[in-house]
Amino acid sequence: MKTSQQIRQEFIDFFVKRHGHTFVPSSSVVPHDDPTLLFTNAGMNQFKPIFLGLEKRAYTRATNTQKCIRAGGKHNDLDDVGRSRRHHTFFEMLGNWSFGDYFKRGAIEMAWELLTKVWGLDPSRLHVSCFEGDEKNGVPRDTESAQIWKEVAGLPDDHIHYFGKDNFWEMGDTGPCGPCTEIYIDRTPDKSGGPQVNGEDPRVMEIWNLVFIQYNRNEDRSLTPLPSQHVDTGMGFERITQVLQNVNDNYGIDLFNPFWDALTKLSGIKYSGQYPKSNAADPVAEAANPQLRHDIAFRVIADHVRCLTFALTDGAVPSNEGRGYVLRRILRRAVRFGRQQLELKEPFLHTLVPVVVEAMGNAFPELKKNPHRVSDLIKDEEVGFGRTLDRGIELFEEAALEAQLQGHVTRQGPVLSDAPLHSYVISAGSAFKLHDTYGFPIDLTRIMAEERGMSVDLKGYEELMERARELARSGGKEGTESRLTDLPPDAIAKLQGEKISPTNDQHKYKGEPIQATVQAIWDGERFVDQIDSGEAAVILNHTNFYAEMGGQVGDAGLLTSVRQASFQVETTRAVGGYILHIGQITSGTLNIGQNVTATVSPKRVLTQKSHTTTHLANWALREVLGDDVQQKGSLVDPEKLRFDFSHGKSLSDDELGKVETLVNQGIEKRLPVYAEEAPQEKALKINGLRAVFGEKYPPMVRVVSVGAPVAELLKDPANEKWRQYSIEFCGGTHLGNSAEAGAFVITSEESVSKGIRRIVGVTGDAAKQSQTLASQLRAAVDQARSAPEFEIPSAIAVVQKHLTAPGLPLREKRKAQAAVAELQAKYKAWEKANKSQQGGSGADVAEAANKLLTDAVDLGGGKLIVGELPNANDDTLRGVMDSIRKRTASYGILLGSAADGKVSLIAAVSDELIAKGLKAGDWIREAAKVAGGGGGGRPQMA
Repeated sequence: MKTSQQIRQEFIDFFVKRHGHTFVPSSSVVPHDDPTLLFTNAGMNQFKPIFLGLEKRAYTRATNTQKCIRAGGKHNDLDDVGRSRRHHTFFEMLGNWSFGDYFKRGAIEMAWELLTKVWGLDPSRLHVSCFEGDEKNGVPRDTESAQIWKEVAGLPDDHIHYFGKDNFWEMGDTGPCGPCTEIYIDRTPDKSGGPQVNGEDPRVMEIWNLVFIQYNRNEDRSLTPLPSQHVDTGMGFERITQVLQNVNDNYGIDLFNPFWDALTKLSGIKYSGQYPKSNAADPVAEAANPQLRHDIAFRVIADHVRCLTFALTDGAVPSNEGRGYVLRRILRRAVRFGRQQLELKEPFLHTLVPVVVEAMGNAFPELKKNPHRVSDLIKDEEVGFGRTLDRGIELFEEAALEAQLQGHVTRQGPVLSDAPLHSYVISAGSAFKLHDTYGFPIDLTRIMAEERGMSVDLKGYEELMERARELARSGGKEGTESRLTDLPPDAIAKLQGEKISPTNDQHKYKGEPIQATVQAIWDGERFVDQIDSGEAAVILNHTNFYAEMGGQVGDAGLLTSVRQASFQVETTRAVGGYILHIGQITSGTLNIGQNVTATVSPKRVLTQKSHTTTHLANWALREVLGDDVQQKGSLVDPEKLRFDFSHGKSLSDDELGKVETLVNQGIEKRLPVYAEEAPQEKALKINGLRAVFGEKYPPMVRVVSVGAPVAELLKDPANEKWRQYSIEFCGGTHLGNSAEAGAFVITSEESVSKGIRRIVGVTGDAAKQSQTLASQLRAAVDQARSAPEFEIPSAIAVVQKHLTAPGLPLREKRKAQAAVAELQAKYKAWEKANKSQQGGSGADVAEAANKLLTDAVDLGGGKLIVGELPNANDDTLRGVMDSIRKRTASYGILLGSAADGKVSLIAAVSDELIAKGLKAGDWIREAAKVAGGGGGGRPQMA
């Protein structure tokens, strides 16, 4: 029997050695450079720029095995995993590609050769499907592919099937797409599976999809022909391995055996390979078959830990939004199955990361680089979810109690035999909240409800889920760009067809004014010959403007002509090799063929200060926090620099101070900034060089070094002293000398997502202004500390006013905030010592109640009163609450206070407003979340 490793290698060798394809390593499963995708979901994702005509490579044929995740957005297999024989969140996609080289015939011939000649599959068991056509979009029925199958493979008509949207492949809501022909294998004993092609019978399974990329799907759902025709094929590695190893499901292949062994050691339960009758959850059937529950759990855990390990290795982290939210759901689903079905109460999922590395590290060596980081991230999430799961169970109990109190009676079923004939209903909102917030899938909620003789409002739940799915389908998008900032494939094809060369931007690093010629003017919908008003994107034959790239914003500036035409450039973008100068005409008329002077805005210098200082900050963070710090994103513009990096906790004041000091020392040393292109292979050997994780770099890379000539770095790349300098791959513009940055101040440090931190800083005059503000703040703090006790409140107010100034150094801001806390404690102690327990207490309560009533607003015929009582204890809060309630008949009151490091909230609602939907317990529960806590109570008082 062939091993999975042999099958993977035979596929790659077939295309490389027999058919002249280039092996291109799998791209990251996290598409850092494609905001339209949550995860890499197909092998073609990394080749999308080639299909769109935006990029060319040195090869026209490629092959590989691509890491894929389908667990969010358009392609989402998460809910089927565990119960299905062939669904995964993570899987490998074997593929071969042609970029304007061979097309339908070549792809079909090679596929048939591999399947029947190399792997020896029985031709009589193979069926194919073709696209039935789409009249609305002008896509004809694909009889061409069907005819090729007859000629190449001799397939009879009853082995060729036509389908609609299932045979038109799209990787997302927009992007390259086209008709496809899919190959199926019929594994029924008598080869009678033809009618089940594209059906649910697991014995008749799709094994390969040959996609003919011809179109681009636009935002309005229309199709535009691409400049060239391409081939994109995808073969599920687990599926073909299932066939070649002659097992009945993907989880029966040798690749999963190490996971079964590891889980057996953890749980004491053996895997038997049982499957339910359908992919849909059936709590009653599963409750009656413990081994089936165990097997489902085994598959869920094995699949999910593979998905998590690859995603976290490639730079993703669990979080509360986007792909991080999807990963958190996957992790919680695996943990819940382990706890619920395998009795694994302690964190266990992180212990399976080494199993993934051992099983798949040879094919994907990146898994071996830092598996401990991946394990730590998963363990932290497991521990946190353990607490959340317990909280979810509490919330279920509350939801069940609420259902009984509300008296929602139904005869829905099924219910347990000892349940009453009527059953209370868990509301759709409660069920959805348990799923969305606490990771409780609906089947768990149903099981727990049925154990109590209750049911769940499934229809309402599904409506809420569908709304959530609609949001998820657009969750990977960052918003629609301006129509001027992009060129569709047909526009690029038109430029190429008219022999308009890509823009020469070799002058972008110097920035001095140059003479250029207008080659094209794009108005957002079409190319025009001239423009005398409004917005447009101008393409020149060469430019000195820097187009937005690598975190650096595009240049602004001016295009002027001797005919008095003036075009104000607001930003600059690069699309398919053409530089778009985007802005508006401010005077005169700009024509095709017109000569202009291109002048970059002086703000470029401010951006360069931010950019060079960002490089110094990247180097300094590594020096202070260690080599595990990796860049995760950046933004440099004239106002600031923003830098994201991997680190597990907030930076202390000491760490922030060290980073600022190292950067400012680099500025004070007046270090020359060198930039030079070098072969990537040589440059990667430079000791201390920094590169962005997940970024694709060309064979010749631009090396930017602050302080050491690039030629010297390349002569002696291993020299230990190079770690003293900032050295990075970078295509951006920079200062000539570090001294030009003037100064550096960190103004903000925060968490972006789990394991990712962000600093924001300023340079030059902005940094000096920040330092001036810091001096004024320190003086205000010193004055407050020396003030007599009775003047402390007014002194604190002065300090807090200084604290609101934008651009304060973060360390000074933190120190001042700590000083305010100390002063507040000092004043409170003084006030307590100088104020009798009785004197003025009642008056204070009355005064506070009067003020709150004065500020009240109308709500449903009653008074809505929300207020803060600084430093009030619980008794004072209740006293003010009682005073207000005595003075108004209909009310909704929420009072809060922060004292002694604790937040206290109290709410009261009259019966009239309770009847209209406002309940004190619900109000408190939601309000307490803002403070990171919890609460609850009766509708009247909480």
